[in-house]
Amino acid sequence: MAETCENNRPKTFKEIIRSSWFWKPASAIIIGGILGYVYYHFEGCTTGACGIASNPFSSIVFGSALGYFLVNRPCSSC
Repeated sequence: MAETCENNRPKTFKEIIRSSWFWKPASAIIIGGILGYVYYHFEGCTTGACGIASNPFSSIVFGSALGYFLVNRPCSSC
């Protein structure tokens, strides 16, 4: 019988914090948020017409989501 991704996940909190299962998406979210703010700072519009670049909060959220979705993919080979 084929193994699922659930069998490879860490069980305790200490294992979760030390595993790449936690740090890979967490670092992508943090880096994406930083890059979202950098985009707002250098390319943001002041008129409010831009949905993403007119507000630093929306730029950070969009960058974080983009970073998460770039790193997180379906389990193809557990």
